[in-house]
Amino acid sequence: MKVLKTSLTLLLGLLLMLPAYTGALAGETQQQLTSESVIETIKKRGKLMVGMSTFVPWAMRNKQGDLIGFEIDVAKKVAEDMGVDIEFVPTQWSGIIPALIAGKFDVIIGGMSVTPQRNLTINFTAPYAHSGMGIAASKKLAGDFAWPEGFNRSDVIFVCRRGVTPCTDAVEKIWPKAKIRQFDDDTMAFQEVVNGNAHATLSSHPKPVKFTYRYPDALYMPTTENL
Repeated sequence: MKVLKTSLTLLLGLLLMLPAYTGALAGETQQQLTSESVIETIKKRGKLMVGMSTFVPWAMRNKQGDLIGFEIDVAKKVAEDMGVDIEFVPTQWSGIIPALIAGKFDVIIGGMSVTPQRNLTINFTAPYAHSGMGIAASKKLAGDFAWPEGFNRSDVIFVCRRGVTPCTDAVEKIWPKAKIRQFDDDTMAFQEVVNGNAHATLSSHPKPVKFTYRYPDALYMPTTENL
């Protein structure tokens, strides 16, 4: 059952408009900002400020505390191509767009679904990768549920990472009777399911597979298809 897919995109928003990625700016911002002025600001500063949030395996920290992952490499390549240094600004995912608009950094680089609401205030580039949504469910609470209709009950609890709209949108569309709880971190959401406090969680691949293998006695995947 293919319902929703996310795009892991390089997002260049209100405070950076590269010539290769044209798009309309919303409201007053269109009058106040131009691609030339923003790029010149970055060049004069000599540094690209990148807003990001950790999301294994795309962006994470190694044992030494250094940021690693594909999205980190993409950000470094953008800075290299611009001939400037780079600074990462770790930010909670739920507040990353307001932080961009407030000028805390120049760009967001991370897995973000494109929605009409977001397009009103920020500009997306073409995706640099794609990742479908997967589901991991509790064997204890939902092991005997029929797929997918068994999850559409008022006593069913889905957990999502706060700010991840594909998760909440999918639940509201496919299982409108179910409840949704949100957490600031994916690991916390998965742990709720592992502990038997929630029935299921949705997340971008490969995380559902990873956690199901890590906790085979507690989790299972009702379907391996992308949602």
